[in-house]
Amino acid sequence: AVCCPAQLSDCFLWAADVLVPGEEWPELERAEGLARGAALKWASGVFCRPENLERLGHYRKRESQRTTSINSRLKSVVQSYLEGVDWGLGQLREARAELREASHAMHKVRLECSQNAEGILTLETLREISTNHCQLLAAVSNLPRLYSVRNMVLETERLVESRRLLEAHARLMELERWQDEVLLQLRGFGGSSGTALSPEDDELVQNYFSGVGRLVEALAKELWAVVSSGLTLSLQNPTPFVSAVRIVEREETLDQIFLEERRSVSGTHNRPMPPGRPRCWRERFFKVLEETVAARFRSASYLHTRGPGLAGHLSALQHSIMSDLSTVRNLLEQCVPPHYQLTKAYLHACHRCLQTHLSQIIGWELQSGEIFAVLNWVLHIYNSSEMMGDPALAAYLDLEELGPLISQEGLEQLQNKYVQSVRKSVSEWMQKALEVELTDWQRDQEPDIDHEGCYHTSLPTIITQMLEENARVALMISETLRDQTIQMGLYEMENLLSRFRDAIVEFGKEHRKDPTANSKFYLHYLLACISNCIILKMSTESLHQQVGSRVSVRFSRIPPGSLVALDRAVKKACRLVMDQLLLDLQPHLQGLLSRTWLAQGDVISKVCGVLEHHCELYSRVRSPCRQRLQEESQRLTVVEYVRALMQKKLICRNEEERQQLAQKMVQDAQQLREHFQSTEVDGTVNEANPTALIPVLADLIKLKDPGLLTLEVSGLIAKYPDISEEHVSVLLDVRGDVPRDIRGTVLCLLEQSAPPLPPGYRPIFPDILVPPSSMPFCLPTAKCA
Repeated sequence: AVCCPAQLSDCFLWAADVLVPGEEWPELERAEGLARGAALKWASGVFCRPENLERLGHYRKRESQRTTSINSRLKSVVQSYLEGVDWGLGQLREARAELREASHAMHKVRLECSQNAEGILTLETLREISTNHCQLLAAVSNLPRLYSVRNMVLETERLVESRRLLEAHARLMELERWQDEVLLQLRGFGGSSGTALSPEDDELVQNYFSGVGRLVEALAKELWAVVSSGLTLSLQNPTPFVSAVRIVEREETLDQIFLEERRSVSGTHNRPMPPGRPRCWRERFFKVLEETVAARFRSASYLHTRGPGLAGHLSALQHSIMSDLSTVRNLLEQCVPPHYQLTKAYLHACHRCLQTHLSQIIGWELQSGEIFAVLNWVLHIYNSSEMMGDPALAAYLDLEELGPLISQEGLEQLQNKYVQSVRKSVSEWMQKALEVELTDWQRDQEPDIDHEGCYHTSLPTIITQMLEENARVALMISETLRDQTIQMGLYEMENLLSRFRDAIVEFGKEHRKDPTANSKFYLHYLLACISNCIILKMSTESLHQQVGSRVSVRFSRIPPGSLVALDRAVKKACRLVMDQLLLDLQPHLQGLLSRTWLAQGDVISKVCGVLEHHCELYSRVRSPCRQRLQEESQRLTVVEYVRALMQKKLICRNEEERQQLAQKMVQDAQQLREHFQSTEVDGTVNEANPTALIPVLADLIKLKDPGLLTLEVSGLIAKYPDISEEHVSVLLDVRGDVPRDIRGTVLCLLEQSAPPLPPGYRPIFPDILVPPSSMPFCLPTAKCA
């Protein structure tokens, strides 16, 4: 409930009278003033109206009841506080009485302690006498043991030497127990001084029991000798190995006991660790096992494993490891506790030693055959069912946990090293094959003929077999290595073909210098070179198809240069063949299209004889170069025929000579066409045969009306858009009857019409050279007009 200001004023006044009678508090006076002010303000607000004065009695009664209620509650609160204070004062009185009694008791104790100080000095003397007595008692009790230490050490040494290991270890444990008890008694028992042993006493004990340390070393030496020869002992007498394992387990148990005592802070004793502890012989057991495995690899050296010896060494390692694993799994595993997992430990030790051994081997200067042996052994043999892939080893083996014998980076480096080694060998063999090829070119006999009747030499067979054999061998390792090897071979072939082309060029130069030297078979060997290039091209395309889509480390793409080099070599050889044909045709072409030829010459028959001889040789070339040579010979014959016409040896003087010349040209063209048709396999001549040019030129010459030359030349340009103004001018000169104005019109037509070459059209007139004019200072006719 909310109190009115009048009630608050009465409460404060009552509290001032009850709590502090006769004493004035400034705070109470201030509170009283505030209460009275609030009450006055409330009363003035309520009774400002006359109608509220009638209820004055009611307000007074209500406020009187409220004031009485508040006073009663305040009195009860104050009364409860006073009762608590009274109880607290009673407790303080009791505590003071108890403290007074304790103080009197402590005073009595202090007086008694001061009276007994002299008795404490007497007890200290008794303590020293008791300590001396205990030490003398310990010395007397240990005298028999101390006297027998030397004899027991000697006897234990004899047991160790005779490999009675369990008995020796039992004696050694007893000696160590004596040593520990002596040190414990010298340091004191629990509850005694427990101080550290003095350096003099410690040195005395160590010297006296020095034989114990020697026994530990001797026993350990014999123990590890037995463990290292465990494979041999398991086949003969496994008892020593079992004894060694039992000793190792005893020592491991003792180590654990002592370590537990050191870690126990609540134990009654806090002894230091005995000398030489912990020995960790179980850990040493597995180290000795790994050293035994590693010893099998130390005997391998660079000199004893070079060449074929490396493959034999790896094969011997395979059989040795698998034999040892069989012995460990079937015999030694039964001689050790199950938690040893001896087979798994032996597998891991073999794997680690192989990693180290192979890293040593790949650091040698290995040849390609040796690198192949290592890669094949690592990637295929090691993980095969003949070794680690054996199902009997699956329970002990985790290949992911073991890791690879050679890292991926190491494998890539080894494969690159293999490719470079093979590349060096391939380069040397290619050079030797090229030298043999050059020697064959000088032979005074026809090249060899294969089963298809084509010329060939040993070069493509050697190169093809070498590259395919290298690719086949590399595929035995991996497809990636196969791809790298093929790409390397293609690069080397490109280099070979570059030297081969240079050799063909030099061969042609030597023949031109002295055509009589070995001229009988010069053309034959050129044709053999072309057939060789075709064989190499087929081999190269076959190798390209074998290359996978993976990108190798060293070669980032399939080299197109080998095919380009092949085409360049073939083109050069074909060019030299055509040069030889031209050289053979030259004596007959000199009299062509002259007045002597017009009168009585039968030059084309002789030309056809030369062509027939050459075409017979071209049949010894593989397709498609056989057809290409025949087409080039036809083109060359027509080009030289037209070139003879361009030399203007014959200028017609009348209509009769023009008709005779044209008729003779048509006859020659027909004879050439029939000859070319006879040399074709199917007996047909290609529609684009160049002999069709000769009748067209004959039509231009035999035209009777010079005024129609413009129309005739237009048809000539339509058929042969590559004809030039100089060619037409020479043809007009050969006619001998073309007026200047018609010549100018025809030449202007040539200047104005320059039709584009149709698709697939091969220009012929750029190969037909026009001899220079006899009066080079004269201006062209068309310009003069």
